[in-house]
Amino acid sequence: MSAPDREERFRRLFLAEYRHVLAYSLRRTSDLADAQDVVADTFTVAWRRIEDAPEDDDARSWLFAIARRAFANQRRSRQRRSALRDRLRLQPPVSAGASETTEQRQQLQTVLDAFARLSRDEQEVLRLALWEDLSHRELGIVLGCTENAAAIRLHRARRRLLEESMKDQPSAGHSLET
Repeated sequence: MSAPDREERFRRLFLAEYRHVLAYSLRRTSDLADAQDVVADTFTVAWRRIEDAPEDDDARSWLFAIARRAFANQRRSRQRRSALRDRLRLQPPVSAGASETTEQRQQLQTVLDAFARLSRDEQEVLRLALWEDLSHRELGIVLGCTENAAAIRLHRARRRLLEESMKDQPSAGHSLET
């Protein structure tokens, strides 16, 4: 591939996917500088490996996989789990407002506490599926596994989140019927 072709291909990839990679990074760290570092590292790798970049809809998943590895490198120096937990506790729920009830806040806290008890891998597969809205196929690309394995990982992570959240329910196992 000629230098101008490489530059043009990278330019198109960067313009199309920069905001998605930045959003991906910002949702995974409370530190703007860390997110920007991951984005820079991601596109540095993409530049070096531009010949390997998919030309179709898989380009975003390919970049997310690179960004995921960049975060793994950062993890050595940070405790991401506690940073995420702290950041999520400070964010109001989507339905926050005057009509928010104590029960809704307790339910949100139960889910956040249960999420914090999941392994990093379980948290990540849930984030990818829910925050990034990735399909099973795209999850497989990011996680470096088959589509089927990604679907199984997501199913197991959802089941574990439910199990963990049920542990915090004082009336877990009691029927709500009257």
